[in-house]
This record gives sequence, C-alpha cells and structure tokens, in this order.
Amino acid sequence: MILSACGLICNECEFYGKECNGCIAVKGQTFWAKEMMPDHTCPLFNCSVNVKGFRSCGNCEELPCKMFREMKDPNSTDEEHQLSLVQRVGRLKAIH
Repeated sequence: MILSACGLICNECEFYGKECNGCIAVKGQTFWAKEMMPDHTCPLFNCSVNVKGFRSCGNCEELPCKMFREMKDPNSTDEEHQLSLVQRVGRLKAIH
C-alpha cells in the first residue's frame, strides 16, 4: 500500500502510474495540483511535508485540521467525503 501525505491509498487511484506516481514521489506536485493550485503543489503536502517537515499529515497534532477537513474531491458527495476523512485519519494514525 502506497499512502499519500494525506492518507489516500495512491496505488488504488485510477490516476496512479498514469498521470501521477503518488504525491511523495512527485513532491506534492500532482497532476490536479499543477492545474488548480497557484504554486502547483497540493496544500496538504505543502503544509505537512514542506512547511512542517513531517512525513505526512499523520505526524501533525492538529490532524484533522481545518484544511484537511475542507479539501474535498469535487466528484465526491458529502457523505463520501466524510467517510474518506475517517478512513484517511485512521490510516495515518495507524502508521505514526
């Protein structure tokens, strides 16, 4: 299992190995961040890895912080997002 800095399972993603090799491998510059973010970097990766020097959001005492809770895949429902938050936080806390 390859986890992203925010607890997503990279190798289960439809874009893994095609448009993305996982946020750790691309240093947070995922395909969507390159298109949508001003600095071309995922804000969660930037905060946890670049700014705070952590391996992932799982090292942060604020998990799940406001940014973590509010960053939502626009293709997911509110219910799917809430479930994803619980799963991602669980994965991150389990490895840290």
